[in-house]
This record gives sequence, C-alpha cells and structure tokens, in this order.
Amino acid sequence: MEAKERLIIGLDVPSIGEAETIVSAIGNAASFYKIGYQLAFAGGLELARDLVADGKRVFLDMKLLDIDNTISRGVDNIVKMGVTMTTIHAYPKAMKAAVEAAQGSDLCLLAVSVLTSMDDRDLQDAGYCGTTGGLVAKRARQAFDAGMGGVVASAHEAAKIREIIGSKMALVTPGIRPQGSAHGDQKRVMTPRDAIQAGASHLVVARPIVKASDCKGAAEQILSEIENTAGGK
Repeated sequence: MEAKERLIIGLDVPSIGEAETIVSAIGNAASFYKIGYQLAFAGGLELARDLVADGKRVFLDMKLLDIDNTISRGVDNIVKMGVTMTTIHAYPKAMKAAVEAAQGSDLCLLAVSVLTSMDDRDLQDAGYCGTTGGLVAKRARQAFDAGMGGVVASAHEAAKIREIIGSKMALVTPGIRPQGSAHGDQKRVMTPRDAIQAGASHLVVARPIVKASDCKGAAEQILSEIENTAGGK
C-alpha cells in the first residue's frame, strides 16, 4: 500500500463545516478519513457519502454492538454507503452477523478489541478479569475465526496480534502520536514509525493533524514517516 492508503485522518471535530475545512486544507495530500460518533451525529453520515462520491476513502467508526438482526440491518445500509471500513465490537455473535451481512461486498469489517483509552485498571473497573493484552489477544483470535477483515487495537499489541491474525487482515491502530505530541486521553500510544514496525497496516491520527495550525503539513510529515519506515522494512 501507498502511504496515503495507510494514514486515516480522524475527523474528530464538532461540525461539518470544520470537517470540510480540514479536508479542503489537506487537499490531495491525504485521501482516507475517519468519521466517528461526534461528527456522525452532526451530519457526518451525509459527509461520508460526499467524501466517497469525491473519491475519498471513509472509515465509518460506529463500533456497532446489538442483537444479530440489528447488526445485520445496520451493516446492510453501511455497505450501500460505499465506505471502506466500519467497526464492530469484537463479540462473536455480533461479528458473525456483520460478516454474513457484508458478504460479497468490499466493506472491511474491523473488530474493536480494547479501546486505546483503557488500561488494565479500567478493565478491572468494568468487570473484566485478566489483562488488556490478554483480552486483545482473545478478541483478535475470535475476529480471525469469524472472518472479519481486520482488528482495531493499540499499536502496543500489534506484534502479538499479527502472530494471531497473520499478514492478510488489516490492523488499524488509533492512539498514534508523533514524537513530542500530547497524549490527551489516550493511555496506550505509539509513534507512526514504531506502529508500522510493530505490524500496523493503517494508522489513525486525529488531534495531531486536525488541531494543527497547518493540517496539510502535519499530515505530510506523518505520511513521510510512514513511507520511510515501510520502505525500510
């Protein structure tokens, strides 16, 4: 893949106007954008369709989890939108329903393992036993068995996940922070270079780009790091 296919810019902004300004400023420097809850509830679903129509790739980060029928119907409509990726919480029944609904389409279904804002203590508070790494590994195996297109996880678990899912599935890593960037509410972060070397196929970068005074320049710097790292592997 080219570097532009590997960098996913998170449009984690409150309004369509701000998102469109960012996309316009970045221009042809990047071509893959993530739309999550914040923007989805402010008109982001229509923006996703517009971006697809404009030749951009879209990662619709909705983290679906519901009864099988609801998951299936939701994925049916997401397929019709023409987006490239969407997320499903890595529960076996939910993944199975999603895979069946997306069969025959180009939609890449990503299993959400453990959010990058969570650590072992957070899992314990939520009622889980074991460690973050252990739960990520278990869910990666279940995603592989379910026939999902990829896994979303912290780059800290990327190498272990690659051992489980092999080389063909996508491994999408949020929590990417260039050297010197603030971590914000992310607890398990990694630089673009280290994430690629650990086995990530795609990097999700939001605040270091969308909050930068020069969005295009920030994106180009990360793209250069991806290209230099991937080319040297």
